[in-house]
Amino acid sequence: MNTRRQFFLSLSSTLAIFTAGSFSRPGSCFGSEPPSIEILDTRVISWKPPLYHGWPTLTRRADGELLLAFSGGRERHVCPFGRLEWMRSKDNGETWGWPQVLYDSPIDDRDAGVVETARGSILVTTFTSLAYEPILNRAETAQPGQPGAFADPKLLLEWQAVHNRLSAAQRKSELGMYMIRSTDGGINWSPRYAVPLNSPHGPVVLSNGRLIYAGKALWGDDRVGVCESLDDGLTWQWIATIPSRPGDDPREYHELHAVDGVDGKIICHIRNENAADKGHTLQSESKDGGLSWSIPHSIGVWGLPSHLLKLRDGRLLMTYGFRRSPLGIQMRTSGDSGASWSDPISISTDGISGDLGYPSTVECADGTMVTVWYEVLAGSPLSQLRQSRWHWK
Repeated sequence: MNTRRQFFLSLSSTLAIFTAGSFSRPGSCFGSEPPSIEILDTRVISWKPPLYHGWPTLTRRADGELLLAFSGGRERHVCPFGRLEWMRSKDNGETWGWPQVLYDSPIDDRDAGVVETARGSILVTTFTSLAYEPILNRAETAQPGQPGAFADPKLLLEWQAVHNRLSAAQRKSELGMYMIRSTDGGINWSPRYAVPLNSPHGPVVLSNGRLIYAGKALWGDDRVGVCESLDDGLTWQWIATIPSRPGDDPREYHELHAVDGVDGKIICHIRNENAADKGHTLQSESKDGGLSWSIPHSIGVWGLPSHLLKLRDGRLLMTYGFRRSPLGIQMRTSGDSGASWSDPISISTDGISGDLGYPSTVECADGTMVTVWYEVLAGSPLSQLRQSRWHWK
């Protein structure tokens, strides 16, 4: 079954051919001078470097506590061991508590989104995947030293032991898009429950307290659109499908995230893998509370996926992975509710491979900005959670 993660595997094999330098298009919607920032510190915040950490989401609670959810317990980008974990910080990311396992299904749990609702409940999202199966099949048939074979025979035994806990039919039944919910600040959690769609960073709370979820339905549906919850995240109703551009295949729209501007408009960013503007962030807008959406258009930004945040001064901030030289994390700002975006500002430029990104950012009460992403670092194939704390100059 094709998933966007399987696509990433083929994408990563071509990253090396990308040329150095920034990328722009004639007529793009940016070009203004970006604001200046000062990086306070950049460091790895993973507690267990021997494990692979992926696709984090950072959010700030009403009381100022930071929550960081991610896919942990992994051995590589695609494997059967993924589980939902989170960490908490009470000092704006200066220190982080020990990670806690929130959920671990019998197959791979990926992409952890997290948000606190207007009522104070905490929602964490994920989707499950069997994208590791072709890798396991090749390893089981390959001779030692051949392509696809695991260098360590023990690793193959581990994969087989996890895989064979379920029958093929049971594994397939585990595929889904899920959410867990806590109403006591993350002490206790509900059982998982199915939701209509998925996106890496999960639902968002709009300025008026509304809870919406922009994303994509997986496992054969492939609709791209927006859901709303009227009961604090317990149930979700599909309220709108986002249209596709003429010539685009909507199945190549992925990893959405939304935010509302100061003018009441809702802005949604989309990872585009269609041939036209491949690798660009597309943008769609709604002027009626999310009930209808404009045809997506390129904003001239090569890089993905985008996380959106409305700053206290009303500007919008997008942060995204940049998988061309210099590999790293970039951001842009908009002072007109997404009508235009600034030139890029680099947060990190020392990446060694395209296996990085999915940044998210929060604004702390003292003005400190905190951005967290995942990244494979030099000397290890196991990606870690990396954080920058910075502020505006």
